[in-house]
Amino acid sequence: MSEEFKVEIVNPEKSFLTKDDATEVVVPAFEGEMGILKDHISIISFLKPGVVKVYSKSDENKYFVEDGIVEFKDNSLSILTSSIYNVSDLDRNKIEQILKDAEKESTEENIDDQKKYLINQKIETLRSLQSN
Repeated sequence: MSEEFKVEIVNPEKSFLTKDDATEVVVPAFEGEMGILKDHISIISFLKPGVVKVYSKSDENKYFVEDGIVEFKDNSLSILTSSIYNVSDLDRNKIEQILKDAEKESTEENIDDQKKYLINQKIETLRSLQSN
């Protein structure tokens, strides 16, 4: 019996990833890191800044997302995000630039608590990617 399911990640520019043989996907949901396997219950959740990990029998891929929506239904996972980067393609300069922009954004005067929380999540994730 196959333990695989379909994953599609879409951003405004294009369909970023389509994979029919995912065995597990871990997403940075607002509720915490969520692992999804075949036959998971149907869900819809929001993503916070973090790393989406897509596992299959042949490989493992990691993607940095800043936000998004995740939906799992009938063994098909859809992730819609406005900003996504393949972690293996992120060089130190790109990480530093995104980090610098986030740190600048976090010092703005009229920032609400939710936005501050999300920016801090983004900064924390970028720093962990920077140290790898």
